Amino acid sequence: MPSRSHLKELVDKLYHFRDHYFEAHSVEDAVRKQFDVTQEMEQTTTLIEETDDVWKNKAFFLMLKGKALNVTPNHCPEAEELLSKAVKLDPGLVEAWNQLGEVYWKKMDVASAKTCFLGALNHCKNKVSLRNLSMVMRQQRSQDADENSRNIMDSVKQAKQAVQMDARDGTSWYILGNAYLSLFFCTGQNPKISQQALNAYVQAERVDKTASSNPDLYLNRATLCKYEENYQGALDGFSRAAALEPSWTEPLMREEQLLDYLGRLCGLLSNKGKIRGKRLQNMLSSLSSVLLGHYGTLQLKPLSVLQPGRNAGCVVLGRVVFSLMPEERVPFTFGLVDTEGTCYAVMVYNMVESWGVLIADSVTIPEPHLKQHNVQHKGQTFVFQSIRVDSPVQLLVNGKPQGPSTQASATVAYRPQSE
Repeated sequence: MPSRSHLKELVDKLYHFRDHYFEAHSVEDAVRKQFDVTQEMEQTTTLIEETDDVWKNKAFFLMLKGKALNVTPNHCPEAEELLSKAVKLDPGLVEAWNQLGEVYWKKMDVASAKTCFLGALNHCKNKVSLRNLSMVMRQQRSQDADENSRNIMDSVKQAKQAVQMDARDGTSWYILGNAYLSLFFCTGQNPKISQQALNAYVQAERVDKTASSNPDLYLNRATLCKYEENYQGALDGFSRAAALEPSWTEPLMREEQLLDYLGRLCGLLSNKGKIRGKRLQNMLSSLSSVLLGHYGTLQLKPLSVLQPGRNAGCVVLGRVVFSLMPEERVPFTFGLVDTEGTCYAVMVYNMVESWGVLIADSVTIPEPHLKQHNVQHKGQTFVFQSIRVDSPVQLLVNGKPQGPSTQASATVAYRPQSE
């Protein structure tokens, strides 16, 4: 008869097979992973069932069988039933509470999942409950924006505590990265917070080699890279996530959308929005220092002499020759041509949906933040220059300031992934 320790060893081995799958298999085998894990799960549950009947009503046995059934990403009703029995028989069985919470999470029953993780923490402070509670807090949606912000702040707090309990746990670092990612998008896109998210993801991979096979980590980090205009990192991340989880359509879709956006942008930049000749000359000839408005104290510079990074003490002025909206509607992108005929992309964030600029509008940009891009991905190359504008209130359009009503919180289509 299998002993209690032997049963636990069987289930631990099953989870090791799932979490370390790519140590024994190539990425090309990713399409088989779910099938292989299900096969291992069935073999494990068969071995568990071979135990003596005296074990079968014990909380620990029920928990182990429920945990084995819970190894797949989908909700399992039998696992829910077994784990529910386990916590009733032994309310102090923390691992059963955590597993049951994960079952409810897969069922999208956020309230019940939260109850389970809190139930586990009532018996014992542990990293698994803390990081799972961090996930749940971010999924709690309210009509009150302040309450949503408090939930995300609390999510960061719980994830930090999990990391503090075990700084060698890559899963805790990964979930802390996700918490910072949510905080970044809900509180004004502070660059310090985005760096904290990226650092947490790096740490997850540093301390835990299984993190390098987590498709969710790659997708979430790629989402942040895209917002930070690190398009190479974004495309590489979407591509890696798609390779690791071939049945998951979102990474491939996001990769294709970004490639399409970059392709269209480079095409529009190269032909200046198809505005040329006399029309373009007329648009540029009417550019004058009057359009600098209250930025007239700054030094007017041509686009071609800008240096990478923020160009302090400078201002640029040009005409809009095209506009482009990516699938997620952020950033609002337009082409700006100055009197020399140089055309750069301008990417504006945090604008209300109704805000935009029209072809032939003049735009004045103070202290422009220049980025140079050289992106290569799957045989395609995108080389261009862009100016990042964090809010439309920084701009003058046709010499006029853009009021506070033009600014909004980020509308990036960020959806926390299953963790």
